[in-house]
Parts: sequence; structure tokens; C-alpha cells
Amino acid sequence: MTKLDSTFDDLLAPHLRKLFRLAYRLTGSVADAEDLLQDLLVKLYERRAELPQIEALGPWAARVLHNQFLDRARYHARRRLVSIGSAESERAEIEAAVGFAPAPDAEVQASLDITTLNAAVAKLSLEHRTVLLMHDAEGYQLHEIQEITGVAIGTLKSRLHRARSRLREILAADGTF
Repeated sequence: MTKLDSTFDDLLAPHLRKLFRLAYRLTGSVADAEDLLQDLLVKLYERRAELPQIEALGPWAARVLHNQFLDRARYHARRRLVSIGSAESERAEIEAAVGFAPAPDAEVQASLDITTLNAAVAKLSLEHRTVLLMHDAEGYQLHEIQEITGVAIGTLKSRLHRARSRLREILAADGTF
């Protein structure tokens, strides 16, 4: 292993878990999230000599990941494919990948809540879903989301507010919350 390869591993290792969670939240699929993250790592590996000079590597890598997701979404919008798979097996993969382990007595309720919430979030527009997941689920600050997406903070605040309002409407209409 060369010095650049070692530096590449050292620089990105602390960010991989958060980048995977973001990729999963954006794609909604473990397999797609893994592919997106792998593509990101390949892209970043080609630029590994530049990485030590990047001041905020986590948000910068998240921006590259987000841009790759948007490129893929545009591509797939033209080519509609439906994934067929077992929801239970995918749920188990997701829980293992992101370290989610609910208490046994709460597992059934948490499963219902997560499924309902994910279905409601999926009904949001791409812009609203992205800002909501990045801010509320992944913990990015608005200024970091601005760096990642290139959208003005005022617009992000507006989208976040509208996303939360719309999510409440969807959940209230379903009678779940």
C-alpha cells in the first residue's frame, strides 16, 4: 500500500458510515446505496492526491455523493425499472448496515412506525425529501446542506419547513400519527 492509499483510507474511514446512511436515505435501497457509495469511492480514489487539502472533507464528500445521486436519478427517470425483493430481508440488511437494533419489546411497533414513515417520506418531492433526510435524519446543519446541494440557505429553510408540513399532512391523512 502506497502512502497515498494509506492517506485515502485514513481520510475517508471516519466518514464512510455517515456517507452510506446518506446514500441509503437518498436511494431507499441497500443495494443502490452500496453502488452509489462504491461509485463515490472510485471517483474520490482517482483524486486521492487532492483530498488532504480539502478543509471539510465530510460535507464535501456528501456533496459529491448527492450530485452523483442526482445524476443517477435523472438517468433512471428516463429508464424506469422496478426492483423486486423481499421487504423483510432488505429491512434486515438495512438494520445491520446502519447499526439499528431496537429493543425486542419495541421491535414490532418500531417496524410499523419506520415502514409508515418511510412510505410517507417517499411521497415527498425529491427536493423536500433530500433536505428533510439530510437535516432531520442525518444531522447535517443547513450550512452543510448548502455546501452539499448548492441551494441557498433561505431556500433550504423554506423546503425544510414545507417538507415537515407536507409530511405531517401525509401522516395525518393516513391516520397513523
